[in-house]
Amino acid sequence: MGELNEFKIKIPKFKLQPTQILVIGFSAIILIGAILLNMPIASVKGESLGFLNALFTATSAVCVTGLVVADTGTYFSLFGQIVIISLIQIGGLGFMTMATTVFLILGKRITLRERLVIQEALNEENLQGVVRLTRQILLTTFLIELAGAALLSTRLIPMYGFAKGIYFSLFHSISAFCNAGFDLFGGYRSLVPFVNDPVIILTIGSLIMVGGLGFTVILDIYRHRGFRRICLHSKIVLSMTAFLIAAGFIFFYVVEIKNPKTIGSSELTETGRVLSALFQSITPRTAGYNSIDQDAMTNASKFMTIILMFIGASPASTGGGIKTTTASLIFLMMLAVVKGQDDIVIFRKRISHSIGMRAIAIVVISLTILVGVTMVVSLAEADKTSPMFSFVNIFYEVASAFGTVGLTTGITRDLTDISKVFLILTMFAGRLGPLTLALAFARRHSRKKPVIKYPEDKLMIG
Repeated sequence: MGELNEFKIKIPKFKLQPTQILVIGFSAIILIGAILLNMPIASVKGESLGFLNALFTATSAVCVTGLVVADTGTYFSLFGQIVIISLIQIGGLGFMTMATTVFLILGKRITLRERLVIQEALNEENLQGVVRLTRQILLTTFLIELAGAALLSTRLIPMYGFAKGIYFSLFHSISAFCNAGFDLFGGYRSLVPFVNDPVIILTIGSLIMVGGLGFTVILDIYRHRGFRRICLHSKIVLSMTAFLIAAGFIFFYVVEIKNPKTIGSSELTETGRVLSALFQSITPRTAGYNSIDQDAMTNASKFMTIILMFIGASPASTGGGIKTTTASLIFLMMLAVVKGQDDIVIFRKRISHSIGMRAIAIVVISLTILVGVTMVVSLAEADKTSPMFSFVNIFYEVASAFGTVGLTTGITRDLTDISKVFLILTMFAGRLGPLTLALAFARRHSRKKPVIKYPEDKLMIG
């Protein structure tokens, strides 16, 4: 017995970091969603979608992207549609926000580890008050979605009847606020039938913009109600968002006004043309709804849309991309270098260089993912001779997946299995954030300062 006592079996203890818990949590929700969507009850015809297609749809819903391999409105049954909108709501709010809701309802105490995960999910700097912030996020989300549904119902109830009109209004309000882009109108048409309807276009567009601002910005605006009083983060988000929407609107209107297949179509009224240009500027931020044919746009407009999709929404929002603050910071750093300044200054505030280094890391990782996946998909679709599978359309599709946008030129349904797998991984990376994934899979370095400091040397760049 003495010998046995001396023999100790060491069982390794797995201590997951908050970033790793986020990755595992989102993966689990996607897997559950894929299993449910693969069931025959999820389709109108009572047939299985196929696990890969079900996984693609579940990933698109949880990552609030909107890319689909089967038409949501005609292929999926009521059960399937409810599963999809539930996944969208969970993905838009974040699984830890939904888990916290369940804990609060059951009266369960939120532990320190759970608070750390919530902090990481909401991209908050401070741990204090994250549970209270979660409650405010839930209340704000449901109020905005209900307001959006009420506005949409004024148009959809007369079209589809009371019950179906209410259901359609709630579905599209949730999908728009969560920047998902799933629709029930059928035929992969999205909002094209409503291109001249200001109520539908402006309501959906407003929900997309508000959802893309980020919950912290929304609450900051509500509390202080003045641009001068809000925090620096909110000022940068609002300024960058306004600039991107205004610049995009002018660009699309000028470039596409002579294109008879898009904004220049004779079927559009003058109001419809203005709404189309405005909506095309809003939707790449990362919604996925479209009011004009994306494949019919000029290559210049497609590339402009790719840029907007790559930038995406704002931190702690329902959207993806590198985020508006990251893009702003990169521009400010470039400006500081050109002016020969050591500090990054905006709105009379100095930004730490460590945050700048984080922004550079995000952009580099994101570009690596975007370029790498585009190459893989291009090789996987090389045998297809259709002009729809041109390089710009494939690049457009990958950028849409990474930005969790959901806009497509119509090639999603015909992609090979290899391309679908890589787009699934791209959507997942885009929703969680490339830096979050990198930190989740990398070994965390010690916070202790290195004992050895190597000599500094010079390097020629530029």
